[in-house]
Amino acid sequence: MINSEKSRQGLIYRTFRTYVRFVHDTFFYRRIYHLGVENILSDGTPVLVASNHQNCLCDPLGVLFVFEDRKPDFLVRADVFSVHPAINKILRKMGLFPAYRLSFDGEASLAKNKEIFDMSEKELADGRTLLVYPEGTHQDKHWLGDFSLGYMKMAFEAAELDDFQTEIFILPACNHYSGYYDIRQDMLVRFGTPISLQPYYKLYKTKPRTAQRRVNALVREQLEGMMLNITDSDNYRAIDFLRNTYGRKYAAQRGFRTEYLPDMLLSDRAFFAALEAVKSDDETSVRQIYDDALILEDGIKKLNIREDHLDKAPGWNIIIASILVMIALLPVWMFSLWPNIIIYKTPALVMRRVKDKMFYNSFLFGISVLVTMPVLYTLSFILACFFVNIWMAFLYALSLPWLGLFAWHYWKYAVRTWQDIRYRNADRVGRIDPLAELRNNIHERLNNILNKNE
Repeated sequence: MINSEKSRQGLIYRTFRTYVRFVHDTFFYRRIYHLGVENILSDGTPVLVASNHQNCLCDPLGVLFVFEDRKPDFLVRADVFSVHPAINKILRKMGLFPAYRLSFDGEASLAKNKEIFDMSEKELADGRTLLVYPEGTHQDKHWLGDFSLGYMKMAFEAAELDDFQTEIFILPACNHYSGYYDIRQDMLVRFGTPISLQPYYKLYKTKPRTAQRRVNALVREQLEGMMLNITDSDNYRAIDFLRNTYGRKYAAQRGFRTEYLPDMLLSDRAFFAALEAVKSDDETSVRQIYDDALILEDGIKKLNIREDHLDKAPGWNIIIASILVMIALLPVWMFSLWPNIIIYKTPALVMRRVKDKMFYNSFLFGISVLVTMPVLYTLSFILACFFVNIWMAFLYALSLPWLGLFAWHYWKYAVRTWQDIRYRNADRVGRIDPLAELRNNIHERLNNILNKNE
């Protein structure tokens, strides 16, 4: 008997979820894309969402906000829950539960999984939506890690609870980001085609591991077909640099919209596939391009300029105009720093104790939305009440998030202007020409080998 009662969102949950989503969609990310939502099964259908894992706690939030009509549960890496007792409690209230892994948490910790998995199987059989990450950990690069079959075991055992009378579905899902380590990036969540376990029940009864492997292969195949999966780990850095630089020209030449993340995902996938095809025929030429790309990237980083400077750099007139704009807006920027600079910088203090840099964006969002934003914005409202009337103080408090965005954009604008100045100074002493020549040579070789294979 499928029961959707537990998946309903209570008033407190809906209110909190609305607040978190507003910050997430309006301030934290620039643009968010939801694709394949027509593949999401109706509430009350037992469905296990199997997703790639690209960005720590940002991944489950991206999926959570797609489900308007239900409260899904999530199984995520257990070490997230040990950061602080308060975080542990909040995560569990939001429907996140720890999954312990042998390679990360030790053999003794695996016994703790039984209670969580038993509960998850029962909830799944009762018609709940459950999100899992078969890779077992997030990746810090655009690739798909190895899968554990634990999620398959859970799904089939959920079906076994009522003697395989309930049809369980696996729904592949893909997360993709324009960048991992700062706010105002673009995010994409895409859902694949649901996979029913029912056709595999008979096989599972006699050969459970074979049934699990067959369905797992279908899930992995769908994920690989949706995401950017750069399998050449030895040359990942060079490929990633090229797709973020030359890749934009590659996309534009083929009619992809370079400011539309779903298009850029398709273009990046095509670009990597084209490189792999050429490498299979002429590995020496492609590896030489990769080696030169790393030299170019190191040269750009050493000068602290941008790659697009080598394409078209602003003149001194533009730089001076930018400086005048910053001077004119400096008082507004200074005003906007309180309390937003504290909100933005506090996670950096926490990250000093965390080795995994992929946690940064999760901490930045989590600490901001749960602690620093409500506390400091409320404090700012109270302080403003002493100087202006309550309505003006209220309007000031409401403007603080937008002032925070202004402060962030102003700083980014200042950094870009400083890079423009560094480019002009480097160009003046002849340090740009060798990099520009190398870049043009790389692009010319890429044009030749890629166009030749099309």
